Amino acid sequence: MQNHPTSRLSEWTISKLLIWTTSYFKSHNIDSPGLTAEILLAHTLSLKRIDLYLRYDQPLTGDELSLFKTYIKRRITREPVAYIVGAREFWSMKLAVTKDVLIPRPETECLVESALSLPELDSRANRILEPGTGSGAIILALASEKPENIYFASDSSVKAVNLAFMNAKFHHLDGKINFFAGDWLEPVKNTGQLFDMIISNPPYIRSLSIPELQPEIYKYEPLAALDGGKGGLNSIKKIIFEAHAFLVQKGILLLETGHDQKDQIKKIIDDCGKYENVVFKKDYSGYDRMVCMRKK
Repeated sequence: MQNHPTSRLSEWTISKLLIWTTSYFKSHNIDSPGLTAEILLAHTLSLKRIDLYLRYDQPLTGDELSLFKTYIKRRITREPVAYIVGAREFWSMKLAVTKDVLIPRPETECLVESALSLPELDSRANRILEPGTGSGAIILALASEKPENIYFASDSSVKAVNLAFMNAKFHHLDGKINFFAGDWLEPVKNTGQLFDMIISNPPYIRSLSIPELQPEIYKYEPLAALDGGKGGLNSIKKIIFEAHAFLVQKGILLLETGHDQKDQIKKIIDDCGKYENVVFKKDYSGYDRMVCMRKK
């Protein structure tokens, strides 16, 4: 720790570290510097954030201070906090995350809300598939709310599938979800399986736009989960053109999309010609970020 009035180990209390680290993060333009300092210090000490203020005058040991310094250095390089602490909360569930999966976003909870708002989900035990599950955030949220349904989730990354299964097991939902590895809908081809709903948050960022994203994203998050190709629509188009073959009559396809892709996606759906009752839904910021459609 530099630029602190004292270098004696005993002087590095929790409160002084929070003050110093918040200031240090501010000087490096780190988002939410105070919150970030709290999260990293609480993780270092295996405490809840509120406990930091109950033990504000507690000094850190040498090992604790050394570990905290490594976390600060990692954050200064713009590594996301979720990767540093190895977890992110989604739908009030703590999920393990690694660099093999996209960090779950708050706006993706809108996708879960949209699915839960559909009356069909209350009528009977539905078969629901999520291709590209990543950490398992979406399918776990649905399974926690509607455990009577039968859930399936896949990902092209075996490491992602293993992580999603681990998250399901942590939340005692592993018995509710069938996990398997494969690219989008490939694993269910030639199985005769049909689903009442297919839900997904596919990559939708244009390839050339990825370097313009925050360093936390383009430097650390998996490219395969971000890159939607030249126009950002490669995966979305593939899913739309293939999903109807795996849906029951009037089955639902629900996707998260880019905020400026509504017109292009409308055209893809029209060109496919297999869907009706197409509805675009807005996220918390008022952007069109989800599209729901039914198989004709």
